[in-house]
Amino acid sequence: MADSTKTTHFMDPGYLAPLVAEFAADLRLQGYARLTIQFYAASARHFAAWVCETGLRLDELDLAVVERFARHHCRCPGGRRWSRVSRTYAKQTERFVLFLAARGVFALTAPSIGIEPVQPGIRDYKQWLADHRGLSAVSIARQGRMLGPLLTTLGADPQAYNAAAIRAAVRAASQGCTPSYVKTMTTALRGYLRFLAASGLCRPGLDGAIGQVAQWRLSALPRYLSTADVERVIATCDGDEPVNLRNRAALLLLARLGLRAGDVWSLRLDDFDWTAATLRVRGKSRCEVCLPLPQEVGDAVLAYIERGRPAVVDDRLFLLARAPYRPFTAPSSISDIVDHALQRAGIDDPPSRGAGLLRHSAATTMLRDGATLETVAAVLRHRSINMTAHYAKVDVAMLSAIAQPWPGEG
Repeated sequence: MADSTKTTHFMDPGYLAPLVAEFAADLRLQGYARLTIQFYAASARHFAAWVCETGLRLDELDLAVVERFARHHCRCPGGRRWSRVSRTYAKQTERFVLFLAARGVFALTAPSIGIEPVQPGIRDYKQWLADHRGLSAVSIARQGRMLGPLLTTLGADPQAYNAAAIRAAVRAASQGCTPSYVKTMTTALRGYLRFLAASGLCRPGLDGAIGQVAQWRLSALPRYLSTADVERVIATCDGDEPVNLRNRAALLLLARLGLRAGDVWSLRLDDFDWTAATLRVRGKSRCEVCLPLPQEVGDAVLAYIERGRPAVVDDRLFLLARAPYRPFTAPSSISDIVDHALQRAGIDDPPSRGAGLLRHSAATTMLRDGATLETVAAVLRHRSINMTAHYAKVDVAMLSAIAQPWPGEG
């Protein structure tokens, strides 16, 4: 392979040239494609040439310098005539600077680009949720995001909060939002006010100033696919390519066991007991359950581990298919796998496009095949049988058999 770090006559990285070469070599070790390495190395050479041109020293480099580089009116060698560097190009350059910091070339003290400071009250509340309520990191982050705009309106002094101010903040933040979003937002604010009251930071009882959001639970029909469509979705991942092996294993875990996206995302290699054919699942509120592992699902997971999963030191089951080989950043990536499979299967108008669609489909299929509500509730790990009974509404044949005649019909 040609050396992608070789400096051309018009781009001189100066005293940073050896570090640019080390950066490209590190990317090769991580398994990046040759073209990707060329892109990263080119942005690193450009940044290095600009650093030399501006006279900066190594000990002056930080992420703030990357921001200056992103804003500079580029007239660097090589025919560039940019009014400013693109955001993607700046992020590639930031990766080079982070590489230098990790190598100990300089001490990284500046915050990452685009990171906003977290209000102290929200930070303490999020820590309390993690320590005492058992919420997942995703749920905690969601509550923190929703509290930010509300506290901006309410102010930084909890002692000054009153019922009128709280209602006004909720009304302002609710404009143009769906009822489900408003309900989640008010739940977060209600919990935060209780936390403040228990800590002696605000008057108790202010959570009562937040009204209930009108939203009828379980009123709509479940969104699901027919059995034939579910099989079409799974069939889109046939083949021995690593990405197909990974996606097929994920889809089968969703479709056969009714797992949530977060369940699949958090799976680890030691969650599988191959001798007992069981699977340990970490559900909501950090609850762990042991589920039977069907043969088809186990075969798909094992095929991915043996022939598709990158050989890296990480115990998370599902990893990115391209370098850098690391776990998915969020459960939404599992839903993206479902969405992509739906498109490949030619299902243009599904009732939804996330991982929950396969979970709902698994529940309705089990009920139609004669499973009891208690059995389905155990598999789906529902806390209430009423949640499972929600899926019985899609069995039209069963509902017709128990339907009563309308009063007054002859």
